[in-house]
Amino acid sequence: MSEWDTGPEDEEAGAVMKIVGRQLKLWREAAGLTQAEFGKGIGYSEESVAAVERGRRVPQPEYLDLADEVLGAGGRLAALKEDVALVRYPKKVRDLTKLEAASVELCCYESSVFNGLLQTEEYARALIGNRRPFFTPREIEERVAGRMARQKILDSSATPPIFSFVQCESTLRRPLGGKPVMRRQLERLLEVGRFRNVDLQVLPLAREVNPGLSGSFSLRRLKGGECIEVAATPGTILIRDSKNPDGPRLTFTPTTWAGFLPYASASAPTVVRGTGQHA
Repeated sequence: MSEWDTGPEDEEAGAVMKIVGRQLKLWREAAGLTQAEFGKGIGYSEESVAAVERGRRVPQPEYLDLADEVLGAGGRLAALKEDVALVRYPKKVRDLTKLEAASVELCCYESSVFNGLLQTEEYARALIGNRRPFFTPREIEERVAGRMARQKILDSSATPPIFSFVQCESTLRRPLGGKPVMRRQLERLLEVGRFRNVDLQVLPLAREVNPGLSGSFSLRRLKGGECIEVAATPGTILIRDSKNPDGPRLTFTPTTWAGFLPYASASAPTVVRGTGQHA
C-alpha cells in the first residue's frame, strides 16, 4: 500500500488534505487509539498515519475504507474519498485535466514518445520508470495513475472534444518497454483511431523539413474561443494564452496547425500495420 505526498506548493491539495487529516484524527482519538495502534489495525505504519493526519500525504481509497471500518464511522470517513479524488494526482496532471475538460478541440504533436492520452499503462510505466533522475516506485505509480485518469476524456462524455493527434513516425518504431509493450501500444493506437472524435496521423521520417522540428507541443481551443498553447517542458506547463495581451504570443495557432497537417499525410493505421509490430 502507498500514499502520495502533497508538496508545499500545492495549496489546493494541502487545504483538502488538512480537512481530511483532521477528521481522521478526531475519529481515531474518539476511538481511544494511538497512531501506532490505529496503523496496526489498518496495515499502515505509524509514520504513514501521522503524515496523513498532518495533511502531508494523500491516502489511497483503501486507507479510508479501512479507517471507516476500524473506527466505526458508518461510512462518514469512506465518503471522504470523493474529496480526496479531486486532489489525488499531482498539480500538473490536475491542471492539464482542467484544460482538457474546458476544450472543444485538442491538437497535439509528439516527436519522441506517444502522447499521454494515447499511452497504455505498460508503456506509460516504462516511460516514466526510465526518467532521469529516477522516480521512486511510489512516484512512478502516482504518475501512471494520473496519466490513465486523464484518458477518460477521450470518450467519457456525450460531447467529447475533437482530438487531432500527429505522431512522429519514430515513436511508432522505437520499442520502448520492449516488443510486447510496444505491440499493445500500437494496438491501442488502432483502437483509439476508431473513435469518431479522434483523428490520428503520422509525420513520416522521410519529411526533410516540417514545422514540428522544435519539439512536441499541443494547442487547445477552449469553449469561449480562446486558444491555449502548451509546450512540452519537463516538470512544468508552459502556457501561451491567445487572450493574454501581456503574455508570449502563440507559436502555433489553428491556422498554422492546419498548415502543419499536410506534412503528416500518412494515416496512423497504415503506418502501424507497416511496422509489423502489432498483432
